[in-house]
Amino acid sequence: MTEIQIAPSILAADFLHLEKDVEMVNSYADIFHLDIMDGTFVPNISFGFPVVEAIAKKATKPLDVHLMIVNPEKYVERFAKAGAAMISFHYEAARENSAAVIELIHSYNVNAGIVINPDCPVESIFPYLPMVDFVLIMSVFAGFGGQKFIPESLERISAVKAELERIGRPEVPIEVDGGVGPENAALVVGAGASILVAGSAVFKAPDPQKAILYMKG
Repeated sequence: MTEIQIAPSILAADFLHLEKDVEMVNSYADIFHLDIMDGTFVPNISFGFPVVEAIAKKATKPLDVHLMIVNPEKYVERFAKAGAAMISFHYEAARENSAAVIELIHSYNVNAGIVINPDCPVESIFPYLPMVDFVLIMSVFAGFGGQKFIPESLERISAVKAELERIGRPEVPIEVDGGVGPENAALVVGAGASILVAGSAVFKAPDPQKAILYMKG
């Protein structure tokens, strides 16, 4: 049985007490999910290298850097050196350059993932599934936290899972980001996901540890 991993989104953490939230992820979750927004690819700006480097110094779990930026290839090296174990980029930002970006990420011995937004046909990323280490399916539109899960995302997860099985790579994890919480985690896992990104559902929960354990099933 596939282990379900929880990746709390640091965007929802308490930035005045970030070390406390980092320790919580170290203790109870599996992966740090770091949303990097540039204000161009998405209409929001998050954080950059200093925050990633600071978290990397205290983290005992892998850093998953999600690039919501234009020209992701320009920043792969710096995020790899800042401590990323996983780097994903949006297909919509790279298009026909996606294979080159995947190869670049791999050149720094970092796991590479490709991301797709809800309004882009999921089949667009099928040519890259033989190359990636994980797939990130957005179940909301990239750029803001706290959005509601888009139900049609379940079909998209299933479609990617089926294609991974067809090409003989069923072990490749599918990560899902956006509106995931205790109320729908089982549905998301049932569709084929094994890494759940959760922001508010973890950091705003009365008991984050309990929320994480519940989503793990």
